[in-house]
Amino acid sequence: MRLFYAIFPPRDVQQKLAEAQTSLRGQWKPVRADQIHLTLGFLGEVPQRDLARVRGAARDAARASGPFTARVRGTGFFPNEGRPRVWFARAEGDGFEPLALALRKALPEYLDDGRPFKAHLTLARRKGPAPRVPPVVFDLEFPVGQFALVESRLTPKGPIYTVLDTFPLKGA
Repeated sequence: MRLFYAIFPPRDVQQKLAEAQTSLRGQWKPVRADQIHLTLGFLGEVPQRDLARVRGAARDAARASGPFTARVRGTGFFPNEGRPRVWFARAEGDGFEPLALALRKALPEYLDDGRPFKAHLTLARRKGPAPRVPPVVFDLEFPVGQFALVESRLTPKGPIYTVLDTFPLKGA
């Protein structure tokens, strides 16, 4: 199973982020509005025998973290502005990094890739020649009270996401 941990913003926030995709030109492939999310950790292929441990790590991380407010302010590129492959919206919030780090610590064989965690919501991926997307400024906020374990099945038409479980944050 190809798995990741994610925070899905409310539908109205997803829609506002998707509206920015109208400026895309060339071979940028936009992320569907209902699939816009913030990845806390991409586990990749996980054997069925490890699924209980993956869920347990999420429960423990959720119990140790309280609800917080997420803010989305502007856009950027990965890996850099010179040859971007991903266009994203920057996310800020006191709880993102502690959650991501708790998950990495619990499951280092799946989540510790040595790169620093950068909270973001992918808006589009470049699939070929495409002009750079102009900066977009957002003024969006939303409450974060849970995160999800998601299965991603790749298809020729794009990924299909299935939420396998949700984990409420302490006190949410």
